[in-house]
Amino acid sequence: MSEPAPALEARSVTKHFPVRQTGRVRFRRDSVVHAVDGVSLTVPSAGILAIVGESGCGKSTLARLLARVLAPTSGEVLMHGVPSTAGSRRAYARTVQMVLQDPFASLNPAHTVAYHVGRPLALYGTADNLSRDAAIEQLLDRVALSPAKEFAAKLPHELSGGQRQRVAIARALAARPKILIADEPVSMLDVSIRLGVLNLLAGLRDNERLAIAYVTHDIASARYLADEVAVMYAGTLVETGPAMSVTDSPSHPYTQLLLAAAPDPDRTEPPSLQGRGAPPSLVSPPGGCRFHPRCPFAMDVCAQQAPPAFETGPGHRSACWLHAPQDPRHIPTNNDIATHNATGQVGLVGEPEPGADPAGRSATQ
Repeated sequence: MSEPAPALEARSVTKHFPVRQTGRVRFRRDSVVHAVDGVSLTVPSAGILAIVGESGCGKSTLARLLARVLAPTSGEVLMHGVPSTAGSRRAYARTVQMVLQDPFASLNPAHTVAYHVGRPLALYGTADNLSRDAAIEQLLDRVALSPAKEFAAKLPHELSGGQRQRVAIARALAARPKILIADEPVSMLDVSIRLGVLNLLAGLRDNERLAIAYVTHDIASARYLADEVAVMYAGTLVETGPAMSVTDSPSHPYTQLLLAAAPDPDRTEPPSLQGRGAPPSLVSPPGGCRFHPRCPFAMDVCAQQAPPAFETGPGHRSACWLHAPQDPRHIPTNNDIATHNATGQVGLVGEPEPGADPAGRSATQ
């Protein structure tokens, strides 16, 4: 019996933005920003996928591609195994709703909570046999805004940040979606109220079987909330796997750096941050592995060839040459391949050197 299709799936999704020529810095006329490059991942049905990475890594762009707010340059997004472009945008938006980062900016300050929550009820006709007011109060109760009648009459500025984010979630739920994309939903909230919003999202997964893509720079909250974690760096995916496996046994150096930088109350010594430098320009990203200029374990092959995703555990994959089945020092670089074409002295990529076993050891040792 075949497994059901995931709620959402990205297949080799790429998004490039043309560069606008402004200011003193001039780029080539055909320059683009490589915001997302060849990302493939899945959002499980009735599960939470956390997309983790530092600011500027492309995770919010990926979220908008999944929500069909942006069209990919190449690749495709599938919903329950069907290409997202197969139906109308309105039908897709009813199934896939998005919660934005800033709850105040996403709500019109001139309108009440009842107006914001009632609009999708009228647009998608999801109030059933309930009156508009009863349906609004029911939605507000679902996101723990009680007494619902009092909250319905308030304006956004009369609410706290956490309450405004709950209104934004209620508005998304009004369309009765099957998939929710939450883009940094707690990053602008006080630490004391973040847990309540995270527990609300967990309840939607557990009680209403909602599939959720949770975008965050905080790998600690991803560990708490998510079932699966996907780590992004400079527009590419570097590590994926079960949340506990990725956070307990990170196999990519960048993920290890993220965890070392995260606050840990059980840590007795200062964190050891071995990474160096800053994220690369996405207008002219480095060749090979994009993390190699900062990686303490970088080898020649890292600068020459982008690594595939190697399996490092059950369902756990890492795009790092450290996990290649053969010794990565024996993987020919582009320069080696050019030499091979001229002299025939170097093996093809993935083959051991002459006189060595697949692990790269000399046959005479």
